[in-house]
Amino acid sequence: MHKIFLKQVERIFCPEFALLVAASPLKKQKHPFGQAAKQQNKREKIREHMAHVDDNLQKQLAKPQTWFCKYFPKRIRNVGEKEVADRQLVYDFKDGRSHEAVAQMTAASLKEQYGDGCKDIVFVPVPASTTEKNELRYKAFCERVCALTGAINGYDHVKVTGGRLAIHENRKLEKEIRKVSIIEFDEIWFKGKNIVTFDDVITRGITWATYSDQLENLGAHVLSGIFLAKTHYKVKTN
Repeated sequence: MHKIFLKQVERIFCPEFALLVAASPLKKQKHPFGQAAKQQNKREKIREHMAHVDDNLQKQLAKPQTWFCKYFPKRIRNVGEKEVADRQLVYDFKDGRSHEAVAQMTAASLKEQYGDGCKDIVFVPVPASTTEKNELRYKAFCERVCALTGAINGYDHVKVTGGRLAIHENRKLEKEIRKVSIIEFDEIWFKGKNIVTFDDVITRGITWATYSDQLENLGAHVLSGIFLAKTHYKVKTN
């Protein structure tokens, strides 16, 4: 985002520099008034910032991740009956159905990993894109998981407050515009808490890692992530 925004700013101001060059006897000076040095310094600061962000995300991505089934996008045609059923389970969960089955799987995983320690863990989902979808998908689900495990329900301490357009790079590194959610944390409440996060589908894990990193910036400690499914694109054939 920062790189793209800065490129747009440069395009806005470059014509002014071109006019200055045209009006100046120093026509061969490509970046007048030390602009080249300023731009280089700006690029270095961006690279430093992005390297720091990448380190933080890698730290989160190195944490334990548990997922229950493979999710093949609908465009992947040559899948078997199980893969089709798993895909439908993901669709149903996203639409607020099948939360009992997923809650049972999630609770079993939590108890297997943390045992009686579940009572000291906050269970919180990565929010959906809108308030309505978030409530439909996660409110009853989180209540059920916490009832089954004794974990602390963090659902009410993260709110979806709006959305905006953002430019992302997809898995082919092509730029595309998507709507991203704006979320609000109960900052004081999360401080010092041990967290297990949940998301319906993990692909590269960048969204989950960014969310987990934000929680840790508030003073929480993210232990692991649990996911209904992991995205796959290649079907293994015997």
